[in-house]
Amino acid sequence: MPSEDPTPPSQAAAYRLSALLLGAAVLHFASPKFFDSTVPRQLPGEARTYTYASGVAEAAIGTALAVPRTRRLGAGLAAVLFVAVLPANIQMAVDWLRSSKTTRAQKIGALARLPLQIPLVTQSLAARRRAPRH
Repeated sequence: MPSEDPTPPSQAAAYRLSALLLGAAVLHFASPKFFDSTVPRQLPGEARTYTYASGVAEAAIGTALAVPRTRRLGAGLAAVLFVAVLPANIQMAVDWLRSSKTTRAQKIGALARLPLQIPLVTQSLAARRRAPRH
């Protein structure tokens, strides 16, 4: 007899997104220089400010997704965040494509990452729909 999964399928997306966001938040503080390089140059101020602010946002949203009481809010905010970081991902892809220092694999990875925003947004919206209403 198969063991029962303690995580209901309806909530699995929320937990996956939470883990992804919390992991990304840690990386924003552990390796900020990498993230600084992805901040669009057109934005005013210091890139590091955006790196830390997005790390804080990811930590807060990841935590909200992990808690059933705040899951709906967290999932909605996750969808907004994944749309908001798209310009940074585009900037990174453009920079890496133009650079002679990046490998072919890095360039392919930067381009492949762009369409991944779509399932992140759709999974966030699905998690919001499935979240308990409080």
